[in-house]
Amino acid sequence: MRAGIGYDIHRFEKGRRLTLGGVEFEAEKGLAGHSDADVLVHAVIDAVLGAAGLGDIGSHFPPDDAAYEGADSIELLRNAAKLLSDKGFGVESVDSTVIAERPRIGPHVAKMRERMAAALGIEAGRLNVKATTNEGLGAIGRGEGIAAMAVALVREAAD
Repeated sequence: MRAGIGYDIHRFEKGRRLTLGGVEFEAEKGLAGHSDADVLVHAVIDAVLGAAGLGDIGSHFPPDDAAYEGADSIELLRNAAKLLSDKGFGVESVDSTVIAERPRIGPHVAKMRERMAAALGIEAGRLNVKATTNEGLGAIGRGEGIAAMAVALVREAAD
């Protein structure tokens, strides 16, 4: 078994869709980024890649590559899961946390878990999503953006 940690942060930007965990939210602003800027999925990608020793999201899906402009992060997660599988790894579990003052994600957690777990090829019960605020502190607390953290446990196939 191997563990990996992922972290990502994106600032809000007018005129963008807000997507978290593969679920689109109704919001005045979305997150700025080259892809759909799904901060939660990006943290999960980094966690699973890191656990398998396969680098990070930027090394596989470079932010300056036009092929990933506006990309659906769930598709990137699906591609990351294939990279793991090709190297003989499988995802055991993921635990993640969204850090934001808004939006409230509670009503969407089940769908977020389903979307990300399906992309990883695991049951939704093996992928957890939590949320917290920054209690008004710092850029996140001022509502300037959203951050996310994730921890992944992967298993290496027996030889």
